Amino acid sequence: MITSCSGSSSSQNLTWYKNSVITNVAEDPEKPEEFTRISIGISPQIFYLSKKGSDYKALLEKTAQSHKKGKAYDIGIENNTNIIKQINEIH
Repeated sequence: MITSCSGSSSSQNLTWYKNSVITNVAEDPEKPEEFTRISIGISPQIFYLSKKGSDYKALLEKTAQSHKKGKAYDIGIENNTNIIKQINEIH
């Protein structure tokens, strides 16, 4: 599996990880009430889902599909925060 990071950013100031598969989904050990911890790739990079985000449940469902079924997505990470803001189907 190859994870690539594109240098393009959108109006939301996101860095995109194209064609990426989630390798682990777990409660964040430091702030379990605020974040779910997401690992991407074979040499895992750690990102977070904010439980306070309005789209938390939809994003969590996509991370679960990726983790359990090996489904790849394009994942948008907010710059300077490591928080996942978008998970898009691959076109």
